[in-house]
Formats: sequence, structure tokens, C-alpha cells
Amino acid sequence: MRLDGSCQCGKVTFDVDSETPYPFMLCYCSICRKTTGALTSNVMGKRATLRVRGARHLRCHHAVIRERGKRAVRSRGERWFCRACGTHLYVLDDRWPDGVWPNAAAIDTPLPVPPEHVELMTRYKPKWVPTVGDGPRYPEYPPLSIAEWHERHGLVTGARAPSPSRRRRRRATTR
Repeated sequence: MRLDGSCQCGKVTFDVDSETPYPFMLCYCSICRKTTGALTSNVMGKRATLRVRGARHLRCHHAVIRERGKRAVRSRGERWFCRACGTHLYVLDDRWPDGVWPNAAAIDTPLPVPPEHVELMTRYKPKWVPTVGDGPRYPEYPPLSIAEWHERHGLVTGARAPSPSRRRRRRATTR
């Protein structure tokens, strides 16, 4: 499925092919909340198909991962934003060089409605933020990747999407 996306001011537009376009995973981590302004959902696309127009307006941010009792570390994931309006557009991470994770809120293409939502990073959810309530909840990462969830539900379009191993995904903390 071809996904078209853009920033709020229109200076950056992008498109990417996705075999896993269902925005089912809702993240409550502080990084997602603070870089998007709310809880967020990413979909996954094929990085080789990502085309960006207005790239001179992009800015990259590496979030700082803070865990109680541990030293803060800089995330290796690159969060790309429009430098003019601040819209969070997508995430790139060279540990998974085949993938790109567009912020579902930046996608202009109508996305399919998932059969369930999976809530993750619930241990970081502020008390005032409501939960969706129609699917499983995990205090950290769920056992299935985005690609594996799509496969389990029979929702993958085309060939199998890039899927980080469970072990590597757990190390790719983005709180």
C-alpha cells in the first residue's frame, strides 16, 4: 500500500510503500508523548521506497532515553521532523536498515482500521491519559513486532515486511 504523508505546514511531503499499514500499536512512552504531543502509533514501511520532498526542511532528533537508576543514553533511532512546523514525520534506525516507521498522524492516506489495538509502554502512561481498552496491554514491548502482528492477523500486503528479531527489538528501547 502506498502511504502519502506530510507535515502540518506542507513544506515536507513523503510517500512510502507499506506491507504493514494498520496503525494498531499505541505507545505511551514519554518520548512518543513528548515528540508528538500525545500517545502515538507508527506504521512500518520499506525504507528503499521512501521519497521525501522538501527535505531541506527536515530536522533529525535523537531522543534521550531515561530510566530510573540508570545513566541517560542517546537513542540510535532518528526521529525526523519538519523544522518549520515541528510535525513528527517518521523514524529511521540503522539497526533495521530495511524499515522506516512513519508516524500514523502524519499519514494523509486513509489507513485501514485495525481489528484490535495493542497498547505498549503502559508503565510510562500518565494517570490522566485514558486507555483504548479493546486489546492487550504491555508495560514495555509486546511479544510481536509490527510485521509479526500483521502476519498473525492475515493483514500483510505483498511480501514479508522487515522484522527485527525479538532480542534486538527489546534492546531498541525508545522510551
